[in-house]
Amino acid sequence: MTTTTPPHVSALLELLERRPRVLLTGPPGSGKSILAWSAAIALAERGEVCHCLAADPGLPGFGPPGAVCLGRWEPTLGDHGEWRLETIEALATLDGSRFRLPLVEAVRRLAEWAVGGPLLIDAPGVERGIGGAELLLALASAGRIDAVVRLAPTSEPDPYLDERMLLGLESLSLPAASEARHPGRQLRTQRRTEAWDAYLSAAVPLELDLADLAIVGTPPPHRANSAWQGRQVGLLDAAGGTLAMGEVLTLEDGRLRLRAPVSATTPRALVVRDAMRHPEGRLGTARPYRLPPVTPDEDASLMLAPQETHDGPRPTLRLDGVRATLVNGVFGDPLLHLRLRHTKRSLLFDLGDPGRLPARLAHQVSDVYISHAHFDHIGGFLWLLRSRIGDYPPCRVYGPPGLAGHLDGLMRGILWDRVEEKAPRFEVFELHGERLAHYRLVAGQPMKALSPRDVEGGVLHREPGFRVRAVTLDHGTPVLAFAFDPDVQIKVRKERLEAHGWPPGPWLGELKQNVLAGNVDAEITLPDGRRQSTAGLAQRLLMSQPGKRLVYATDFGDTSANRERLLTLARGAEVLFCEASFREDQIEQARRTGHLTARACGEIAAAAEVGQLVPFHFSRRHVEDVGELYAEIRRHFPRLAATPGSEPGFEEPD
Repeated sequence: MTTTTPPHVSALLELLERRPRVLLTGPPGSGKSILAWSAAIALAERGEVCHCLAADPGLPGFGPPGAVCLGRWEPTLGDHGEWRLETIEALATLDGSRFRLPLVEAVRRLAEWAVGGPLLIDAPGVERGIGGAELLLALASAGRIDAVVRLAPTSEPDPYLDERMLLGLESLSLPAASEARHPGRQLRTQRRTEAWDAYLSAAVPLELDLADLAIVGTPPPHRANSAWQGRQVGLLDAAGGTLAMGEVLTLEDGRLRLRAPVSATTPRALVVRDAMRHPEGRLGTARPYRLPPVTPDEDASLMLAPQETHDGPRPTLRLDGVRATLVNGVFGDPLLHLRLRHTKRSLLFDLGDPGRLPARLAHQVSDVYISHAHFDHIGGFLWLLRSRIGDYPPCRVYGPPGLAGHLDGLMRGILWDRVEEKAPRFEVFELHGERLAHYRLVAGQPMKALSPRDVEGGVLHREPGFRVRAVTLDHGTPVLAFAFDPDVQIKVRKERLEAHGWPPGPWLGELKQNVLAGNVDAEITLPDGRRQSTAGLAQRLLMSQPGKRLVYATDFGDTSANRERLLTLARGAEVLFCEASFREDQIEQARRTGHLTARACGEIAAAAEVGQLVPFHFSRRHVEDVGELYAEIRRHFPRLAATPGSEPGFEEPD
């Protein structure tokens, strides 16, 4: 019986005749796995062998989730044939976008296995932001592909036309089948869990001594026994190849009990990241492990010594590569300075009184995030405006509806007849629900409205290294709360650096930047003059761990809607900067003015399960009794970042 081959399958088959290695891309649920399956059946009918590399660790078309899987089509299996799993590379994560370098390296190694006949690489359905752009370019290089196919509904524009053009490869766009649908989070989780259970169906108990194993990835601390339970792990041989994958049962006294398919080879290493079975049985992503609260003496790297000002304690914290300072202390105008320490660059959250900031810092401010336009949050704009007269790039400013008009009004109140080409320039973005309005402000020129864009997940800005998200709260006027979400942090293994005899220097910064940008093929010049690839050096010298998130929220009423929105933004953050203007016995004034009490601040931090809390924007009526505010907060959330006045028993000096 002759069957009619669907047009999109025929188009792929014709492409494979010319280009035997093809990368299948497209949004989630567009039918990439089904297209690969259909093409393999048709090739088998011709007597041709076909390989598929399933590169979506969240739900590969075959094989265990949490891995990159290589399969060969076997027409004798099942009713119509199946992919026979040949080998896997354990990632121990379900998020290919977050752990892009391990994913790309796994694809690179497995692509070398596939010899004889066509190879289809089924890419993750990541088609947004820098993650998708980096994956497209990196997977094409790693798989040594000859052509790219994009499968998507005709109504969805291609977000990466420039990247595809840069590849210089033959490219084919195919319409997704009309019945193709994204399975949705619940069904995807169910299928993922079923696939994991199927992989473990032949598993047996194993017991390993952690002291005998190299642990790579982003594992919890060895002493955090409970954080290991349910973790997905990859069992590796001495060369880093995957022997099998397993699931941790318990960790006690350094002995790891797990279940995994039997392997004839004793594992020499474990890869552990963030995939785990949750208590209800589903396979998903683990929340970042957070150490118990510490004092400054226990972890001096977390924070700098806080400084006293006439505006009360001035908290300063260090989080990985970011230093965060409340410039005007806990009583002064809100102004949070985020210093990106390795790039000579600053972000500002709100623009209260900037008197303590030098003008040269304004030259390094790339982005400003304004909660709302009350004077104590926007008055510092005139300082920024004056400091940026000169040959500087536009500064991006984000805020609620109406922000562009407020800033334009401040600028129009000044005579700009002599600035000429040195006029300060700003790109202003206003969050209107799920749309981001865009305006251009140039001193001395009329405000210009530009094309708006859609906002997904509240993401206002994204770039390699971090993103900033926002939610809208109510203060009688729309107010934005912001989250600074750093990408995975890349750190140098100092002991390995010393073992090679290489001194630290700018070359390590270049190595990290290449890793973050996905430039794994780029070569690095070592201190001894030799050149080596980013991929090889990264594997030997670098480790990754989740970035520490920071959330900033101020000037909003204590309503159920505000709490719900803020909890969605702040849940699991390392640090929450949150206003706490009044004591609980002043709740009526707090309601009337749309502010929080200290109790509400503590309750929100506890519900959000943040690592530590920095309360601020205290009413000046509490300058003499600030200890009462801290005590009230501590009754509901004890993990306050250490600042003078926040510790129990602290008394203000005379």
